[in-house]
Amino acid sequence: MAKRDYYDVLGVSRDADEKTLKSAFRKLAMQLHPDKNPGDTTAEARFKEANEAYEVLKDPQKKAAYDRFGHAAFENGMGGRGADAGFGASMADIFDDIFGEFMGGGRRSRPNGRERGADLRYNLDVTLEEAFAGKTVEIHVPTSITCVKCSGTGAKPGTSPQTCRTCGGSGKVRASQGFFTIERTCPTCQGRGETIASPCEVCSGTGRTTQERTLSVNIPSGIEDGTRIRLSGEGEAGLRGGPAGDLYIFISLRPHAFFQRDGADLHCRVPISMTTAALGGEFEVPTIDGSKTKVRVPEGTQTGKQFRLRSKGMPVLRSRDVGDMYINVTVETPQRLTRRQRELLEEFERESSGENNPESAGFFARVRDFFDNLGS
Repeated sequence: MAKRDYYDVLGVSRDADEKTLKSAFRKLAMQLHPDKNPGDTTAEARFKEANEAYEVLKDPQKKAAYDRFGHAAFENGMGGRGADAGFGASMADIFDDIFGEFMGGGRRSRPNGRERGADLRYNLDVTLEEAFAGKTVEIHVPTSITCVKCSGTGAKPGTSPQTCRTCGGSGKVRASQGFFTIERTCPTCQGRGETIASPCEVCSGTGRTTQERTLSVNIPSGIEDGTRIRLSGEGEAGLRGGPAGDLYIFISLRPHAFFQRDGADLHCRVPISMTTAALGGEFEVPTIDGSKTKVRVPEGTQTGKQFRLRSKGMPVLRSRDVGDMYINVTVETPQRLTRRQRELLEEFERESSGENNPESAGFFARVRDFFDNLGS
């Protein structure tokens, strides 16, 4: 009986990628598996046929040979052993996807039951002044530490863990289903390879206890919002003597009363009176280092005028460079005028000309020209 085309067997097109091939084979394997179809020789034959097709098409070299020569590429010893070739590898790919979550959930044990401790996260708020100067802060972190009583072994002092008799210390057991074997986590030792007959009374056999630790953290000058600091080995203690995880400290900068940060530069919005903007003057502003500096305002200053103070910004992290400070001026319109103030402003308005307000005069002149041209 002539063999069916491998692409037809899997129900895919000839340009199917690896992901599509694997998905099609997995679907057929679940449908045609002999354990789901006991006594059905047709299903068993189709199961073997699907495995043979997948074994060839998943291999780039075999696939290229099949696309060129068809089934003849694997006759007379030219390409493999048919349905039995790489059967274990094919099924390992599929059943690792299907049963992987039951085999440790991605967190595999180390030999002798030792597991690496989990990484921890700590959120630390820092003021802009602290980020400018840098400092050392103490943080309190509740975490798991190595049990002092049993030194992390989990066994009662004077005793020690024993090799698991179920798995022989491998942490895994094998179960036969049909004509293939599935490997899973040992149910006796939970994949650790060891059992404890007499658990430690303090840690109940885990090898670790919970305690709040005080750590000193160095905040470098120029640190930015969102920076992550890693403290190696300061995370959760490992299980039964395994290595400790890491502690990650995430920095958040608190909002400042005056400054907005943009990289190494600082921006400060300063409102000034209408008379100061018109006549000129000066004002004092605070700087991030705690001092003050004077800013001179030339006459005729408009809203949006920016003054640059060199090297008055933030230090650049791990550098000698320093950013600048920018003063952004906003001209404030007077409110709640007295009668005398209103009279003075009205008199000023009568004495004003286009030269005093060139921007507004020019704008409204262009508006008039626009409507005149529209009418004509």
